[in-house]
This record gives sequence, C-alpha cells and structure tokens, in this order.
Amino acid sequence: MSLLRLRAALLGPARLRGAGIPWSVLRNYSSASAKEKARRNAICERTELLEVLKARAKQLQASNVPEVTVNKVELAPLGNDKYQDPLRKVVAPGVAEEQPAPRGRDESPARPSSWVEKLKKEMYIRQLKVERKLSIAASQLAREGQAKAKPKAKAKPKAKAKPKAEAKPKAEAKPKAEAKPKAEAKPKAEAKPKAEAKPKAEAKPKVEAKPKAKAKAKAKAKKSQKSLKSPEAPKAPKAKVAAAWSQSHAGPHGLYAHRKPRVAAVKEGAKAQWPRRVLEHKDSGQYKILQQTIQSSLECFLFLQQPEEAERFLLLYHSSPVKRRLLSVNAYNIVMRSWARKGCLQRINQLFSMLESVGLRPSLDSYAAALECMGRNQSSTKAVWRCVQQLKNDGFHVDELFQKCLFEEDEKEKVLRAIRIVQPNYQLPPPPKPQTCKSSLLQDFYSKEKMVPYPKLDFTVQELQERFQQQLEMELDNTVTIESVESTKPLTPQAIKARKLLATLRSQWHDSILQALQKSKCSMSKLKTVSGYNILYPYLCLMPDEEYVGIMLQILNTLSPQGESLAVLARELGSKIYNRYITQRKLRSRQLEKVQEVYEEYIHLLAKDSQPDKYLPREYWEKLVAEAGFGPSLNLKDCSWPYMLLMRLGMHMLELLVQAVKVPRNVLNPHLEPRFIPVLYHVYSFHSSWQVGLIKPHPIFSQIVSDAAETLLTFNSSAIPMLCPPVPWTSPHFGAFVLNDTKLMRFVDGAVQHQLLLEQCPPVNLHPVLDALNQLGNCAWKINQPVLDIIISIFNDKGNEKLDIPPPISEAPRPPAAPSNSSTCNKSQKHELLLCKKKTAEMHSLRMDALYKLSIANYIRDKVFWFPHNMDFRGRTYPCPPYFNHLGNDVTRAILLFAEGKPLGPKGLDWLKIHLINLTGLKKKNALQERLEYANEIMEEILDSADHPLTGRKWWMNTDEPWQALACCMEIAKASRSPDPAAYISHFPVHQDGSCNGLQHYAALGRDLIGAMSVNLMPCSVPQDVYSAVAQQVEEFRKKDAEQGVKIAQVLQGFVSRKVVKQTVMTVVYGVTRYGGRLQMEKRLKEIDEFPEEYLWEASHYLVKQVFNGIKEMFSATRDIQNWLTESAKLIAQSGRTVEWVTPLGLPIVQPYYRSRSTVLNCSMQNLSVKTSNGNQKPDTVKQKNAFPPNFIHSLDSTHMMLTALHCLRQGLTFVSVHDCYWTHALTVDVMNQICRQQFVALHSEKILQDLSEFMLEKYCSPGRETRALWQKKLMEQLSNVPKTGKFNLKKVMDSTYFFS
Repeated sequence: MSLLRLRAALLGPARLRGAGIPWSVLRNYSSASAKEKARRNAICERTELLEVLKARAKQLQASNVPEVTVNKVELAPLGNDKYQDPLRKVVAPGVAEEQPAPRGRDESPARPSSWVEKLKKEMYIRQLKVERKLSIAASQLAREGQAKAKPKAKAKPKAKAKPKAEAKPKAEAKPKAEAKPKAEAKPKAEAKPKAEAKPKAEAKPKVEAKPKAKAKAKAKAKKSQKSLKSPEAPKAPKAKVAAAWSQSHAGPHGLYAHRKPRVAAVKEGAKAQWPRRVLEHKDSGQYKILQQTIQSSLECFLFLQQPEEAERFLLLYHSSPVKRRLLSVNAYNIVMRSWARKGCLQRINQLFSMLESVGLRPSLDSYAAALECMGRNQSSTKAVWRCVQQLKNDGFHVDELFQKCLFEEDEKEKVLRAIRIVQPNYQLPPPPKPQTCKSSLLQDFYSKEKMVPYPKLDFTVQELQERFQQQLEMELDNTVTIESVESTKPLTPQAIKARKLLATLRSQWHDSILQALQKSKCSMSKLKTVSGYNILYPYLCLMPDEEYVGIMLQILNTLSPQGESLAVLARELGSKIYNRYITQRKLRSRQLEKVQEVYEEYIHLLAKDSQPDKYLPREYWEKLVAEAGFGPSLNLKDCSWPYMLLMRLGMHMLELLVQAVKVPRNVLNPHLEPRFIPVLYHVYSFHSSWQVGLIKPHPIFSQIVSDAAETLLTFNSSAIPMLCPPVPWTSPHFGAFVLNDTKLMRFVDGAVQHQLLLEQCPPVNLHPVLDALNQLGNCAWKINQPVLDIIISIFNDKGNEKLDIPPPISEAPRPPAAPSNSSTCNKSQKHELLLCKKKTAEMHSLRMDALYKLSIANYIRDKVFWFPHNMDFRGRTYPCPPYFNHLGNDVTRAILLFAEGKPLGPKGLDWLKIHLINLTGLKKKNALQERLEYANEIMEEILDSADHPLTGRKWWMNTDEPWQALACCMEIAKASRSPDPAAYISHFPVHQDGSCNGLQHYAALGRDLIGAMSVNLMPCSVPQDVYSAVAQQVEEFRKKDAEQGVKIAQVLQGFVSRKVVKQTVMTVVYGVTRYGGRLQMEKRLKEIDEFPEEYLWEASHYLVKQVFNGIKEMFSATRDIQNWLTESAKLIAQSGRTVEWVTPLGLPIVQPYYRSRSTVLNCSMQNLSVKTSNGNQKPDTVKQKNAFPPNFIHSLDSTHMMLTALHCLRQGLTFVSVHDCYWTHALTVDVMNQICRQQFVALHSEKILQDLSEFMLEKYCSPGRETRALWQKKLMEQLSNVPKTGKFNLKKVMDSTYFFS
C-alpha cells in the first residue's frame, strides 16, 4: 500500500483534493490563460514539490493501513485563528509549529523521528522562500494597480456591486473583527453553499492574516484591496497568474490556506466576476439553489417566531443591488407572514414598499399576509378596503385567497375576519367541483353508474381509531426502538460488563456532544454582530439541543466497524434534522390536528361497522377536507431544503461528532497510558483514481460494541410498516404516512424536475395513478409466524448461505497469519488478506440487512400492518418502508400473508399446488395440468416438508425459492387436511408472473407474430420459453460456424444452454449493450467447471454477438421499435433537451439524466465533491439515448399493472404486485388473470407509438415556425417515421393461458 500512497502523493496534494475531487477538477479552478501558464511554472513546480513532500511525510508517519489516515482531533482545520499559523511568526521553525491543533485532555503529541523534523524544517524554509517571492510579486502588483486606479477613483462605487467585494463589508472596515477565529469567520463563506462557497472561502485568509502582521503589511494589503476593487484590477495579467496559482494551491486544506493578505486579495479580485454570472442567469441551477437557500433560512426564522431576524436577513440581500436579484416575491412574503403573526402592519407596509422599489409585483400570498395582519389588529374599514382594492387592481379576486393560498394555524380565519370588515356577508367560496378522469382506458372505472361501494376491512371504527393513535404516537417519536431477534441468546458476563461500560461512555458522549454543539452555536451567534449570518445557525435552533445530540448518537450507534462514507453520513444527518423539522412544522401549524379530524371520519369508508359508500379513498378524503372548511391547509407551503444545505448541515454535525466523542485509550487494557483518544477517525480510501473520505470507528469502540452484543435496534418511524391504513394520496405533496414527509415520486438527491412536472400537471390527470397507489397501500398484511420462527432459529444458529440466511461475522474466513517480518509478505498473501476483508464486509452487510428485516417482522408479528406506496420516475410502484416489504427476497416474501382471508373455493387448492411447483422451478416447460399432477404425485414430500421442515427429508430446501415453497407446503397441508378444503380460509398470496414481460410489451407494440408466439401472447398448449428458443437459434448459428472451421464455435460445442443465454435475452429488452451482455455471458460460462478458462473472453464475445443476431431474427419488430426509440432520444438529447413523454394513464415522465456537475462543498473536515443533477444542465446524450427504450417499456408495464389494480378493486379482489408479478388470493386467481389480460389488450389497443410521436413532435419541433433548424427537420423526419406493425391479432391474448402464469 505504500506504493499506492506514494502514487496518491505524486498525483497532487492529497489534503487539498479532499474526497472524490480528481486533480483535473482542481486544475480547472485556474483562471489563467494558456499563454500565462509558462510564467507560473517555476512557482507551481516548487509548491507542488512542497505539497508532495509534505503529503509523503504525513503518509510515512501514518500507521501501515490501506487508507491515508487523518486524525481530525489532532489536525485543526487550517485558517482557524485559535491555532498557530507557522508563517505569522518570523522565527526559526520548530516541530511544534507544524502541530496546529489543540490536543485533547491527557493527549501526548506523536514523536516524529529526527529525519522527519529535518524534512519539516527544510520544507518550511523552502516554503518561506516561495512565500517571500510571492509577497514581492503581490506588492508590486498592488502598486501597479494603485497607480492605475488613481485616475479612476470615481469607479470605486461600481465595484461594490460585485458580490465578492461585499463578502465581508464590516470585516474589512474593522480590524478588530478580523481577529475572530475561523469558527466565526467562516460561516459567511457558507451563506451561498453551491455557487459562492468557493470564492468566499478564499476571501477568508485576508481577514485572518492581519492581526499579527506588521503595520506596513497592513497598509500594503489595504492598498492592494483598494486596487483590486477597481474595475480594471481583474484584467491585469499578473493578477490572473497569482489567482491561478492561489486557486491551484490554496483552500481550506492547502498549505497556503491562510497566508499574507496580498495573495488572498489578488485571488479575491480574480474571482469576483463568477457570482455575478450566476446572478445574471436566473434560470441556472445555481441561481435557483441560492434562492431556495435564502427562502428556507427565512422559513426557519418564521418557524422560530423571529421576524426581526428574518427581516435583517432579508435586508442583507435587499440592500445589495447584486444580491437583490436572488430575492423573489416569496422571500418577502415569508417575512410579511412573520410580521403578520405579530400584528405589525407598519412593517408589512414597508415590505410592500420594498417590493415596489425593486420592481416586483405582490402575489396573492402578499395580500393574504397583509389581510391576516389586519384581521389580527381589527384594522379600520378604510385600511382593509384599500388593501382589497389594491388586490383587485393587481388582477386578483378575493375568492382566490381561499382557493389558491395555503394557510397555517389560524391564518385563514384572520384573513376572513379582515374581509368581513368591509364585506360583512362574505362567505367562503364553494370548493371546486370534483373533476372526473377522461382516460378512455378508465371510462368504466370512473363511471358513476357503474360505481360500487368501496370494500370494507375486517375492523370496526373503534379498532381503526386505536390503530391510528398507535401510528401517530410512533411517528411523533420519530424513531422506534425494537428488540433484535438475536435477543434470545443468553447473556454472558463479558456482555453485561461491556453494556455497562457502553452506557457510561454514552452518557459522557452525550454531555460532550451537547457541550460542543452549544459552543459551536455560541460562536455562530456572535457572528451576527460582525458580518451577517452563519447560514447554518438558524437550522441549529429549530429544535432543543438534546434532539440534535440524539440524532448524532443514533448515527454513532449504527456505524459499521468498516466505516461509512462521509457523504452518506452527512446526507443522513441532514435528512434526519429536516424530517424532525417537518414534523414540528406540522404540529406548530395545527396541520396534524386537521389530519386527525379528517382521518377519524375517513375510516368510516373502510370500517366494517359503518355504511358502505360509493367513493374511492382519494375522493372521500377530498370530500371530507372540503366539508371541514376552516383551519390550516393539509399541504404545507413548500419548505424543502436544498440538497447542498442538507449536506452542509450534516457535515457540520459530523465534525462536531468526530471532535467531541472520545474514549480512554486504556479502557480495555489497563496497562496502556490513560489518555483520551477519538472514537471516530476521518480517513481516506482510494476508489480508482478518486479519494473518498470515510468515517471509521476506533477498533476499541467496535470491540466494546461487539462484546456488548446489544439487542435493541433503533429505526426511523418511516422504516416500519404502518399500523393503520395509509393516508390516501390526493396530490403530489400529500399522502402515505400521517406525519412523515413522503414524496409521491422518488428521485435522485438534488433533482427537482420530476416534482415540477407533477405540480404543472392538471390534478385530474394524476387521479388514476394516485388511486392505484392507494389501492396497493390499502392491502392489509400479517406475519406468517411458524415460518418466521424457523427462519429466526436458523439465523441465530450460524445461518445458512444455501437458504439465503447470512451467517454471522464470526463465521467469516480468517486472514492468513502474517509473517514476523512484514516485508516478506508476498503479493498473493496481500491479495488473500484483501479478499478476506472484502468478504467480511459483505457478510456484515448481508447479516445486518437480514437482522433488520427479521427484527421488524418479529416486532409486528401479532399486528396487522400496511405498506404505503410511492413510485419512481417511470411510474413503477414501491412500498415506502425500505427494509421489510413484499418486494424483498425469498425470505421476506415467505413470512408475509394477506390479513384478509378468503375461502379457497373449488379451484383454490389446485392453484396453491400449481403455485408451489412454480416456486420450485422444476416444471417450467410443462402445462398447468401436468404441474398439478406432479404436485399430487409428490404430496408425501410436501406434507413431510410441512410437518418436519428441519428434521424430515427437507424436499423444500432444494427448490428455487425454498422459503416460499416451505410456506406453501404448510398452507397446502392445512387446507388438504381440513374437513372441506373449498371452505378453508386462506390468507396465502398466489403469484402470477409475466412471461418475459418487457418482450411481451414490445411484441404487442409491433404486433410481431413470431415474437408474440415466443413470449406467450398466442394461445398454446404448453408454455413457450423464449430463452430456450434463443438458445436453440444460437446453437444453429454455432453449428454452421463450427462446420466452417471457426475454432471458438467448435470449443463451445455442448455449452450453449438456456441458462447461459437467459440473463442477456431478458436484459436486451431493457437496453443491455453488447459490452454488458458479454460480461453476463462470461459470468455464466465461468460457472461451468468443464469450460476451458483460456477461451472465456473469446467465447463470451462470440456468444453475445449470436444472441443479438438471434433476437434480431426472432423479434424483428422489437428491434425496429427499440432502434426508433433510441434514435429519437439521441436527436432530442443532442438538441439540448431531455426526453419527456406521458403514459397512457396521464403520468408525465422526464428522464433525469444530465451531465452532472460536481460542486465542491468547503468544510473544515475535508472538501466534499457533491454531484448535483438539475434541469438547467445539459442532458447526458448517451444516457438519455440508451435509457429511453427500457424506461418507456417500464412506464408501459407500470401502466398495465395500475389498470389491473384498479379493475381488480372494482371486482372486490385483493391485489398487490411486484412489478410484473401479480398477487391475489387462491380463490380469485382466475378472475385476476381475466382482468390482467383484458387490460393488456385495452392498453395496446391504444395508438401508443402514434401518440408518443405526436406528443414529441408537438413538444420538440414547434410546428408553428416557418424556418426550422437542420436538427429539427431531422428530428421531425425521425419522429414521423413510426415503425410499421405486423399482423398479430391482440385479441388472442385473452385466450393465452401462459401470458401470465
């Protein structure tokens, strides 16, 4: 690993790069032109050498581990005034000066060897020489700049418009303020996390370097600052050189992070133009994120009931002509609402004047705030009349206040009171008439004549109310602590001792984290008097300090011994704080009270002891909300925090955690020195050419946790299935959990385009999707206790990898014993060691995943529960609780049963037997009747498996899905032994699976006759197996080539099978490339022991080519459609647009693939390179092109599933799905099969490809324009050329037994 470290050191200054920032990115920070690069080479080479030497020295001192370790307790963030800066004192350098961090109690500094000291001194002297040369260059530049600036003294005020010039107005004016430590000075750099964090962080050294500098240096620095503020300063070539140098080598982790002010000032001037560019592009992603950050900060002040602070924060931006552009009407409205709650009408009037002064027009929310304030004050009739008149003059109507504005607490009542001052008889406008979805696919479903009462649950109103209260209490607590399934193990004395020790340590950590948090907040609060706000400060005041500490300790308790990525932990911490804040907002706004009132009425639709109602859950909820009239709105005003802000907040919490949590070094070994050491370490790990920051626990901590073998697990309440029916989805913002914030559509961090698209979509178009999600979420579940108990017993008895029960880490392979002389450790031993480590990490991950699933299942073993659902951007549905749900593996599915039972009926037992044989994977090519006969033949094995699962002949263990097979054996045993099997009440879900569902959709789209036969769209006496058909086709190609003497075709004789080609055939439809297909083939061939290894590459290359040829021949229409979709997406993406379409159910879809830009988040621990994706960046052409065919097909399979779900609801069936696998009771399998086929035919009877073509022509080719660009003509031609269809008759699907089976 030392070679790896040296390579890292030679690549560039490791600490400068931080985690995940390649050198190429840093190089791009340089703003120097190509001609000027030669002029700076000498300086750069010397400084790079210094950085390399310093990095190498640090790495050689580190312990011999694969990561470059940085102890954050012993390394202070550079730029902090509390710590010594070696260049501030012009004295002989000593080792002490290279240790800039304060040490914890009882800590002794490491003692470097004499060569290290010499190296440091040598480096230091070189450093000083370079610095002096730079100082001379900077002072010359300052004098030149001053000479140029004198004739243009009047130009100075203009410079004030530059964001950089305004970064620290007070700090520049008051030298005293400049002595503030970094903890206080840095926050201003954080004010605009994404766009301006870098320039402002770089402005910081100027402030920090002054206090101990000579008076002469001060004067020069001031002169250089003045010269830089003149408009001409950035044009100076020397400024560019210096700026380029400083950008390449400075920063919070560079050697020159806080040097003399002249260099920093040059840099400041060079960077001043950048924020201006951001502010000039109002549609840019950076601009929107800055705007969102300002608004979320103002929302914090509103929540904290601090209108003075909110206004002061607003004025920081309003008073600057440049920053003012970031303020939208919403920002002013938030401050108005703050004052409205206090009844300060005068302040609201001032804000109206401010709006007018910047040319912004008041919105409805502005008038709502003014009228709310008047309602609180009982203002005069004249004042209210004037406000109402102004509202009308601006083109609004009074009714719109109540139709379009969102209200919290008693705001609605106060606005109404104000209006009644001038219109005493004014009544609230009636709620809008419910609109009905006009989709041709759902005319019958939404027809009032054919409406049937909503099916009832087997619960009374009282029982559902009790369950709702349990769910509410769980969500109010935010977290749920449950017993682990490992708790049945007996306690050892060692575990008791470790638990006591851990409890003591946690108590101490709680106090030290609390102290660190309070200290951090105190230093931030003092900043208010200096230069504005630390952007994080209000976010640290939203809850009691204890809650923040609890969140940090929760993260500490769940940290894996292998450590976790810094970015992942930061995001998790930030998200937890945001979720708590949302919960508090819902409580404060009285939204929760209203949800409770409405839910108590809503359960009458579902309870068995109330009158049946012909409403859907969404319709009934909307009706109840409309009847409730007064009170807060159920949707909160948008208060989402930008992703970069979440990351910054999470990083701050993580820094506090690393800094505060310590453990005595001798806690496990009394013979060691009794000093405190950090529990958490910040280390870097190399992933390819990137460095990734990790937080790792100290082995002492991991050992204590391991010894304690704690049996309590803590989860977010949203990770547990709901204990009551979910709140129905009524809009993209509202549904699922009672309190937990849930998005209708899942998307990658930082992406907002999906949410915007949903908000712009007419609500009626989303009704089918919302109703389908509600139908899936309203399915009640319970636990299959006998199966769960067997699984837990194996889990606690060292697991069983064959049965997919992960063994504990104690079963992990032991690393080879290291030789006494570590230098003799050869390459193979190192490789073996790495493999052992990798295997251990994998085993830990799998074991914890199984532990979480089984523990949650055990926690709700006696309860009935529900899975609220949401969807991905293609419309595919997913349960919201992440760990335990029916989308899980074989183990999870085996322990789930429908809570509602139904009799088996005349054919139910047969369906159970067929389902069992399907789970074994033994008779895939046989007819259903043959599968049933086989089940009857092996009845003895089935009953033995049910009666003696772990002691009998264990037939169930040798099946494809062993645990589901065992559960099915038990159900068949109970049913067949009951007096009347047809009357036996079964809770067991029976599955019907699509036959290569992606190809089914392609074959139906292209009316492809041969393709339709291959994937069972045509009726047939036995199931057609597309994988075997392709394998047969490939074998024919191989035989021909072998006869012609192709060597690899001869080698492959006897090796072409269904198993080898299956994965590639399955994924071709989802856009797998030849490269990916080759890797799949290679993997399958590797599994065949007899296959000669030397031919792997050549054979897989040959096979993938033949598979693609076979599919092309068999599915000609499929390939045509796939090519048409791919080419269309390519042309759209090349035009700079993203691919969008609307599903046949009306769901708008946009592909979220952009050329993601990394934003560097400057944090004291390390720089984080955060990839952000938003609609203002250019689309990623390759991803847009390759992903469109599979995404389009996924959107069709989700549409088919939703249609089936809605029509099953009308027939009174229980229905859930796992994408293209549909579940129902054994009694209703035949009915579900009929509906499934009807809806497939109905869906593909629509003109899907023609509709897509028309939609895209209208969206991308602007038909009204006479002159079109060449790309538009090409795109028009491509989109208009819809692939021709074949002769397949879709109606045949209705009679196909094996379409879904």
